Amino acid sequence: MAIECNFCGSDRHEERRIEYLYSHEGKYLLVPNTPVEVCLNCGMVYYDAVVLKEIERQFFAIHGKVEEPDRYIEMPAKAFA
Repeated sequence: MAIECNFCGSDRHEERRIEYLYSHEGKYLLVPNTPVEVCLNCGMVYYDAVVLKEIERQFFAIHGKVEEPDRYIEMPAKAFA
């Protein structure tokens, strides 16, 4: 079964790994190496529901002090004026 892009209709896609930034109520979790499918025609990115649920689980486990993150990073912020 061919998978078609919901945006452009192309059936050309490939799996890639990206950095995903999950945010909820002013808290963040950066998830490197997140698997996604990318349309080779228009660049639309598709996430598997299982992957997103696992990221959400990890976010709440880390912020609830049930699990430890792999590392902490510092991130600057600058408002767009």
